Amino acid sequence: MDLTTTFAGTRGLYTGTVGLLPTLGYFHEGHLKLMELLRGQCDTLVVSVFVNPTQFNDSSDFDSYPRDFERDTGLASEHAVDILFFPEHDEVYPTGWTTIVEVGGVSQEMEGRHRAGHFTGVATVVAKLFAGLQPDLAMFGRKDAQQLAVLEAMTRDLRFPIQIIHAPLIREPDGFALSSRNVRLGRVDRERALALSRGLFQAAEQIDAGERRAERLEATVRRSVRDLEIDYVMLASQDTMTRIETLDQPAVLAAAVKVGEVRLIDNIAIDVAEGRFVPDRGLILDEASRLGTLR
Repeated sequence: MDLTTTFAGTRGLYTGTVGLLPTLGYFHEGHLKLMELLRGQCDTLVVSVFVNPTQFNDSSDFDSYPRDFERDTGLASEHAVDILFFPEHDEVYPTGWTTIVEVGGVSQEMEGRHRAGHFTGVATVVAKLFAGLQPDLAMFGRKDAQQLAVLEAMTRDLRFPIQIIHAPLIREPDGFALSSRNVRLGRVDRERALALSRGLFQAAEQIDAGERRAERLEATVRRSVRDLEIDYVMLASQDTMTRIETLDQPAVLAAAVKVGEVRLIDNIAIDVAEGRFVPDRGLILDEASRLGTLR
């Protein structure tokens, strides 16, 4: 595995089809599963690790975001990563930089309302990674459903010649969605946080049983997380990421809550297959993740 810190140095190591997995680091089984999936679709697997300051609207969240260079390097090596790109801040944001990328439409609701500037930071850094690393494929997980829609819109609108690949949301055996932030949850808060995935799964069962009213599905999730601090619970169109009243198109039932000092997001994507609405509950691990062992 090659470790590099510059865009130019990374491109010089390519052969064949190049796949990129952008991350904030502190790898868990969600990242590792995505590495395995992308490894099977490209000749050169590039994983970037950069805790991007412009997508954090809370400086304390940025400061406390978990980081472990040696841990990430070892896990990347174990999972057949060809190039681990660990840029310094000045490589991504050189002195005097002034350009930003702002995506309208799909970025406005949900996270857009509660995290001012977040998606501008995400779109800007990913555009830099796309331009600087020049991959053929890029993979993003469904856990960040609205982010995925934003980056697909950016890729289409700016004509990046890159194929965006959707990857499954990875869950602990008890259904809890994997996130590097999970390591900041104490045992009690980790148990309380299960209300989020539990409520989404209950709503998925309602969808399977024929429920199509947004207010009923959202109310089910809200009841489950009523003891947590709720930012939003919304049934939104996958195409526009705006609220819909009735489940009559591919959608996402998404929620954001705060448990103690940790903000968590989760969702159930609802796809259409053979004329049926199919909730995507994600990929559930058979054993507890590495993050689970740190609690």
